[in-house]
Amino acid sequence: MSTEFEVVPAVDVQDGQAVQLVGGERGSETEHGDPVRAAERWIEAGARTLHLVDLDGAFEGERHNAAAIERIVGVAEAAGVAVHLGGGIRTAEDAIDLLRRGVDRVIVGTAAVEDPAIVAEIGDAHPGSVMVSLDAKGGEVVVAGWTEGTGLDPAAAAARYEELGAGAILFTDVDVEGRLEGVQTDRVRRVVEEVSIPVVASGGVATLDDIRTLRAAGTSAVVVGSALYEGRFTLEAAIDAAR
Repeated sequence: MSTEFEVVPAVDVQDGQAVQLVGGERGSETEHGDPVRAAERWIEAGARTLHLVDLDGAFEGERHNAAAIERIVGVAEAAGVAVHLGGGIRTAEDAIDLLRRGVDRVIVGTAAVEDPAIVAEIGDAHPGSVMVSLDAKGGEVVVAGWTEGTGLDPAAAAARYEELGAGAILFTDVDVEGRLEGVQTDRVRRVVEEVSIPVVASGGVATLDDIRTLRAAGTSAVVVGSALYEGRFTLEAAIDAAR
């Protein structure tokens, strides 16, 4: 896995469509067509990693878009592009099966909060393969598709999961997710300062300067969704800005 700062395009799948949500709210989505074509578009534009989420799985606790996701994993694998997959992964067995099928990293959020031991179990089988998703809303970690508060502080939780064997942390600032209003760097930096493993930032990116700011904050990568789909800048320009 690359140690260089990366711009990672998001492919969020809901009801078989590529979508982007606003503030993590179901029903706020903008549809962007065939998710496989979206993945192919980002690969053609130079993506080295795809951030793939089954949103139906995130909200309902079980994966619903397996066919589309399997096709995307196949396309990415053929192109030598890594896939980080989340949404509806609730057991270690499910995660390990996905890793065996070609997913490079599994993203667990709700499952890690409900049963932290899952992080160690997956990590023991596939070291470095677990990315723990810490989605923050109003200063606390939220789960179940951003609908349930946990009372956990994101930075403290990140440190805990590093001890359990997480290979990376995905920090999503739900308060700015999909709003195209810019990032809140202080929140991201708090998480970065608490861990030595890579932190991937997500939420709020609207400009190329946001990408540069997150890199300067110490993150290893940034997930970009709405800004790319809405044409605020191209992936090629974002990759250049990240260098």
